[in-house]
Amino acid sequence: MSEDPATIAFYQANAPRYTLSFGQAPSRHLDRFLDRLVPGSRILELGCGGGRDSARIVERGFDLDATDGTPAMVHKANERFDVGARVLKFHQLDADSDYDAVWAHACLLHVARDYLPGVLTAILRALRPGGWHFANYKLGAAEGRDPLGRLTNLPNADWLEEVYASCGFAIIETQEYPGEGADGVMRDWLALTVQRPRA
Repeated sequence: MSEDPATIAFYQANAPRYTLSFGQAPSRHLDRFLDRLVPGSRILELGCGGGRDSARIVERGFDLDATDGTPAMVHKANERFDVGARVLKFHQLDADSDYDAVWAHACLLHVARDYLPGVLTAILRALRPGGWHFANYKLGAAEGRDPLGRLTNLPNADWLEEVYASCGFAIIETQEYPGEGADGVMRDWLALTVQRPRA
């Protein structure tokens, strides 16, 4: 199973405080990603959290399937933004060419490295040919627990790009940038925009 029970438990217990602490602004990467898509595209959001990105996706006219592995987070997203979010854990994703894009902001970083290729393969399969995927990760040297007790895979950029390529994705764009996580630790991050090849 790709989900870590302690990480899920953290989000379940802290959903109200966690979602409020991040305000209402969507991810800085979201609009640029959405600009790549045809209007009305079907988007799967993994790890929707409190729904701030979900609301922006809907506002821009896309057909959204918002999901999160934590019931309390799904409740918050629907309570705040009424986006029709549903509970879906990464290992439960079994869609086949159902989506034009998969948005996964700051969530796949909680998948243990051994399980990440399986999750990425499921994402690739869920995309239609030519479909887009975004994810961002905290960078590091070894996976472990952060100060909040959450599992974080902390890969390096080369390893991440190799895993995505080995799963069949075409890497379109990468961006490294500094950022502070919910644990208060400043780290370098890597954002990846990738695509399922058309053939």
